[in-house]
Amino acid sequence: MAEELNERSQNILEAIVEDYIASAEPVGSRAISRRHGFNLSPASVRNVMSDLEEMGFLCSPHTSAGRIPTEKGYHYYIDSLLQVRDLSQEEESQLRKNYRFKGMKMEDIMQEVGRVMSGLSNYTGLVMAPKFASTVFRQIEFVRLSHGRLLVIYVSETGLVQNKVIEVDADLEQRDLEQISNYLNHELNGMSILAVREKIARELKSERARYDKLQKRALRISSAALQDEAEELLFVSGTSLMLEQPEFSTPEQMRRIIQTFESKKILIDLLDRSQNAQGVQIFIGSQNQDCQIEGCSLITSKFSSQKGAVGTLGVIGPVRMDYSQVIPIVDFTAQLVSRILEREVE
Repeated sequence: MAEELNERSQNILEAIVEDYIASAEPVGSRAISRRHGFNLSPASVRNVMSDLEEMGFLCSPHTSAGRIPTEKGYHYYIDSLLQVRDLSQEEESQLRKNYRFKGMKMEDIMQEVGRVMSGLSNYTGLVMAPKFASTVFRQIEFVRLSHGRLLVIYVSETGLVQNKVIEVDADLEQRDLEQISNYLNHELNGMSILAVREKIARELKSERARYDKLQKRALRISSAALQDEAEELLFVSGTSLMLEQPEFSTPEQMRRIIQTFESKKILIDLLDRSQNAQGVQIFIGSQNQDCQIEGCSLITSKFSSQKGAVGTLGVIGPVRMDYSQVIPIVDFTAQLVSRILEREVE
């Protein structure tokens, strides 16, 4: 931060941020003096608040005598004042009990992660499954739909399932498709999708493919099936909790939030930005660079397996978010999902 705040100013800014997070109401000098035991008169607190407002850390909504934090104030609070503690073993154990993954498909696990994060934070949980290109090939199956049209069912090593309809030149029978599936599952198992694409391109150019009819068909079909990026899987849980926040209580604000969650593109773009960073990332208000989620903060962390599959999870809520509660939840959950991915691919 450009400005350095003395201890008194830091204490009062911290108190205002935390009181406003708890109440969603502007915070006055008398309340600060009464609640926080700073041994300062309301007049002294008021003078400090006035200085903080001049510096851009606080603002006065409407004609209220109270103040609320600005984005600059939240940034200072998070960068300099917020103390994020590690979860205790007891808290980690309690969190694990909330996640019931046994016997669940990977898509269901992702949905469950979002649901639990939403329930624990009282905001909206987001989970973006690993990108298709970063996943590792386990199995592919083809189902004949009609002349020249096939349903492709792709399963990654982590258990994620992608379905896609493709068009092919040849009119293949189901028994032909089973032969092709068997060939591909034997040849490509354990390879990343990027490596699979490179292998297919090489094999299509090889002499052997010219004389092996089954191989040539298999390579052409798998090339079509795995070439295009599949739609990214984003799981959103607890949308209604956002609408319960006072910041989003007007019909216009509600409509904006609902449209954002329904389109998902903005959320996917934000989660994408977290995948190249380590640890927990925090995006506050206008940092999100999209007016559709103005007034929101997003706390994210990536999860990954050693074989390269990378996804992102997080919690989105109002800028007036309880960061001290949400950050450790997101951090621990990302570590937990990473461990689950490792077990699934062993």
